[in-house]
Amino acid sequence: MRFLIFIPTYNEAGNVRPLVNQIRALGLDADLLFIDDNSPDGTGRILDELAASDPRIRVVHREGKLGIGTAHQVGIARAYQDGYRTLITMDCDFTHPPEDIPRLIEASGGWDLVVASRHLAPGSLDGWQWHRIFLTKSAYFASRYLLGMPLDATGAFRLYRLDRIPQPLFAEVISPSYSFFVESLYVLWSHGVRIGQIPVRLPARAQGHSKMRPQDAWQSLKTVLRLAWGRLLRP
Repeated sequence: MRFLIFIPTYNEAGNVRPLVNQIRALGLDADLLFIDDNSPDGTGRILDELAASDPRIRVVHREGKLGIGTAHQVGIARAYQDGYRTLITMDCDFTHPPEDIPRLIEASGGWDLVVASRHLAPGSLDGWQWHRIFLTKSAYFASRYLLGMPLDATGAFRLYRLDRIPQPLFAEVISPSYSFFVESLYVLWSHGVRIGQIPVRLPARAQGHSKMRPQDAWQSLKTVLRLAWGRLLRP
């Protein structure tokens, strides 16, 4: 099964080398695609060095911080364009442990999309700051009760079976930032894409700091309300 692992980056200079090493240690037959938004800490330069020594690593450089949602749209489009049947998306900060990748792959046999859920295992958010736990739990409540979608809709740790998901569905997603995750999952779910979940325990970020800003959380809430309103109006 030919598959691609996509990882967006912004100021992840301390994480990219160990992350690549840990993924490679899994022995997977996978290509890696990084999209870097002109990180001022030199992440892009490190990625170029890694790509120069490993032909299965590709790097896309963008001119600035254009939004994590748009980065995912580019990564997903590249995966379809290059003929990958399976795409795994994850963050670079080790809040998505590479050792869980084989579990996503194993679960993908019966699903079109597999989500690594932070809400299925007790203590899955141990070590997280209280405000991040509050935001994560609030987003889960909103997606479950306003959208009727009992899924971890805001996480980026996912496996897409691209050979089972029509690419035009992603064109319906308009969110450029973190709200991309809830909107994309809702669009796919509402079109009948079969979505499964596996429980994961997510550690706190290894290095650096979260890129989510208060305005990103507010934009995610507005996206949920927009989708919920559209759901009410749908015949």
